[in-house]
Amino acid sequence: MTSRGRWLLVAVFLTPAVVLPLWVSLYDREDPVLLGFPFFYWFQILLIVVAVVLTVPAYLLSRGAERIDRVRHGLPPEPAGPTAPADTTEGD
Repeated sequence: MTSRGRWLLVAVFLTPAVVLPLWVSLYDREDPVLLGFPFFYWFQILLIVVAVVLTVPAYLLSRGAERIDRVRHGLPPEPAGPTAPADTTEGD
């Protein structure tokens, strides 16, 4: 799969996590009640779980797409890690 295809798949994974909470008329009601909680509340909690489940594969796909893009541009697959800080302690 190309990096463009991976980035498109990342967008597909993240779209429900963004659009569903903004679509208030979808969950602006009280029925059905689940364990004493109106639909509005338990649907919000369900959206959190759905967002996490969709974000994890999107993150993993984005890491692969970034790796492909870096190699295509002549860079190493992984960015260089942070360098060790210089020894700033002063001697006696």
